Amino acid sequence: MFKNVFGSGFLVRTAHVVLTWIITLILFLYDTELRKQEETGQILQPVLFVLLVLVSVLLYFAVSLMDPGFILSEDSDLQQPMRSKHCQACQRCVRRYDHHCPWIENCVGERNHRWFVVYLAVQLLVLLWGLHITWTGFSPAPSWPPWLRSNGVLLAVGALLALLALVVLLLLGSHLYLVSMNVTTWEFMSRHRISYLKHCGADDNPFDRGAARNLWGFFCEWGGVAWEQAYFREGNDPV
Repeated sequence: MFKNVFGSGFLVRTAHVVLTWIITLILFLYDTELRKQEETGQILQPVLFVLLVLVSVLLYFAVSLMDPGFILSEDSDLQQPMRSKHCQACQRCVRRYDHHCPWIENCVGERNHRWFVVYLAVQLLVLLWGLHITWTGFSPAPSWPPWLRSNGVLLAVGALLALLALVVLLLLGSHLYLVSMNVTTWEFMSRHRISYLKHCGADDNPFDRGAARNLWGFFCEWGGVAWEQAYFREGNDPV
């Protein structure tokens, strides 16, 4: 179910984890509200923040190392299941292929897509909370040069957190939007080239069951789905 942590993508994963904990350490070393609360014995918020960071790191490793739904080689010689695709980066076929993510150095597919979205949500909370903590650490100064000397590191951290928060927010919003329509990123981007969708109308989606049922099925229903049955139940012809 999980790939070797020391396999492909080891440097990407290491860089992500090291950067995460370096930023967390900086937020404790500078005169932020986290450090003030820790020094006064109010440890609830610092502990909760560290635990949330830890959860985000664990979720990152989970989606990064989890089998996204690779199809066995002997099965791939037969007709591919509907909504699967051969990933050029992984050189494997993936069930309900969404996209290959260089951030996690893994495909996002049937088995890890929901956890990828959960990871994005938790990561966004961490980034926004970290951005707020960074803001509380800025100290006043009589002029710009001394202010920059005393706050330069926090300013760099805040800029990085703001940029990452914007990227994660856009990713999370786009995935929730597509999930609500039961469409994968690959299907959304390449609809005109996909055999079972290119003959459908621009607003026609044979897998759409309504936003509420799509979201429920994505987050709450476990196990594989026979997409061929859902497709032909709508009276479609894949050719």
